[in-house]
Amino acid sequence: MNDLCIIIVNWNTKDLLLKCIASVYESDTDCSIKICVVDNGSKDDSVVAVRNRYSGVHIIENRENKGFAAAVNQAITAISPKYYVLLNTDAILEKNTLRILHAFMESHNDAGIAGVQLLKLNGMKQNSFDNYPTLASELLNKSFLRWLFPDKYLSKKRVITQPVEIESVIGACIMVRNEAIKKVGTLDERYFFFLEETDWCYRMKNAGWRVWHVPDARVIHLGGESKRKAPWQSQIEYCRSLYLFFKKNYSRDVYVTFRILYVMKILFNLIINSAGNGIVMFLSRKLRYRLTIYCRLFQWHVLLCPDWMGLRSAKPGK
Repeated sequence: MNDLCIIIVNWNTKDLLLKCIASVYESDTDCSIKICVVDNGSKDDSVVAVRNRYSGVHIIENRENKGFAAAVNQAITAISPKYYVLLNTDAILEKNTLRILHAFMESHNDAGIAGVQLLKLNGMKQNSFDNYPTLASELLNKSFLRWLFPDKYLSKKRVITQPVEIESVIGACIMVRNEAIKKVGTLDERYFFFLEETDWCYRMKNAGWRVWHVPDARVIHLGGESKRKAPWQSQIEYCRSLYLFFKKNYSRDVYVTFRILYVMKILFNLIINSAGNGIVMFLSRKLRYRLTIYCRLFQWHVLLCPDWMGLRSAKPGK
């Protein structure tokens, strides 16, 4: 049995994928490692490039985009190590990251998931953990909540030098205990691209496993390449995942209340952004982008949230 299985899900990010794999092979660790790339129907010759450069990588090739959760579960079914590492293609490991995460998991037997400190290319910290979605977090300003309740809503600005228990990780790079997966189950495949790791953390916590942020384990996160290829589709998919999380994990009253208020929030933002674009005569690219997002989100709701809108039907470059 391998110590670590590195699972990398790819969708049309060939160059990033090759850099990501290189960072795994350059890691300073004594662990035995197996890399598994699950390709979700890429059209940019990603699979060919990996086979030509890294013959030892296990590749699962899908003809279509099955979504992140389903792709990860394919790898989990195919390979059974002691720990899995879910790694985004736009993430680059620092040399000692795997060693630090592995040592932490080995010394904390009740840890189901451990996440890293994500960094921008210039070394600045990114958000690496989050709270579960709630009415407050999704309807109010998160910066305000972090100021009002700093111990509950941890900020990336807070200096954290030791591992800290958290509610949920940002899934660009996480280590997951196989034993915990066997007891809690794999990712919920109803989540296509967003919040699958949040739901996993929620289930882990409810089953008695702990979720940790390990600040000394650091990863450069280039950030959201797949989302940039399909921006408004990504926003719709995030909204769909939010609704699923609330429906699955909260009462019906909370779920219905959230759906009503969230649509009102989208409509409010649509009106404000329309007015803002009118004032500047649509000369601001940033404001035009925001208006497009809110128009598409509102359209999706008017059409009763059809499955054909979102990342499931997105094509690269659209």
